[in-house]
Amino acid sequence: MELKGIHHVSAVTAEAPENFNFYTKVLGLRLVKKTVNQDDTSVYHLFYGDEKGNPGTELTFFEFPMTARNREGVSSISALSLRVADDESLRFWKRRFEQFQVDHDEITDRAGRATLAFRDHEGQRLVLVSDENNTGVASGKPWDKSPTPVEHGIRGLGPVQLTVADAEPTILVLTELMGFRRKGQYPSFVKGQPDVLVLETGEGGTGAEVHVEERHDLPREQMGRGGVHHVAFRVDNEEELRQWIQKIREARFPNSGFVDRFYFRSLYFREPNGILFELATDGPGFDTDEDIHHLGESLALPPFLESKREQIEAGLKPLHTKMD
Repeated sequence: MELKGIHHVSAVTAEAPENFNFYTKVLGLRLVKKTVNQDDTSVYHLFYGDEKGNPGTELTFFEFPMTARNREGVSSISALSLRVADDESLRFWKRRFEQFQVDHDEITDRAGRATLAFRDHEGQRLVLVSDENNTGVASGKPWDKSPTPVEHGIRGLGPVQLTVADAEPTILVLTELMGFRRKGQYPSFVKGQPDVLVLETGEGGTGAEVHVEERHDLPREQMGRGGVHHVAFRVDNEEELRQWIQKIREARFPNSGFVDRFYFRSLYFREPNGILFELATDGPGFDTDEDIHHLGESLALPPFLESKREQIEAGLKPLHTKMD
């Protein structure tokens, strides 16, 4: 059993229409599924990704209207990253961010790679990372109908950063329980704080890394809009997921057990610093119930919610997601 890399990351927005506009029209991602939070069907769950939402490319958002702004702190997923082809792509994106007045930093090095940090309209912390010298898990394929050039398009998820008050128990879970390997470290961007530790799984590379940042100067995060809800890691298939469930139960971690999300199967548990982890299978995929050419254009519901469609749709504000 070996985790293959990052499967998806799920974050929080208060404004689905503005979220859709930013991630499709500015970042050029494809909305591959417009559905609802299966645990709270009164809110949207939007999935963005590459041409068909391949595992390792999915950035998802729960819409919680009126939620307060995220208050940054420890016990958090403090940054997520998105892969682009090379260093020239970062220069393209820096110019694009200036054109669209997106809050961004300068291009800088992280763990030996060129990166460009930026924030969305709700303060979500994101980092573009260059794949120029990357070896490891393969990237996705940018959507050819994206408003951004394919050669510079976003190719999937890169490293996820965890910020914790005490790194040791998180590192132990990642290495001893989940099979991650220590890869290295790099200096913190905050003066006086410990180095950021880099761990990898599977084939390694940008699509299979977790960066663990220990901070002694922050309170606990209070999640809100602009925060990240959980990170999911790739499991090859359902049989292997059930083996992981048994392993995590034997380690006595409280967990969700087997969860059928229809588009993939899952397990949820919290590591010792309170960050929510998910293990998710690579399939069946987002084209299970929609034509590949029309993903995300209408409200998709898994079969176990279909009988409640009229009630669910009545509780949602209309969200136009067909690209003009």
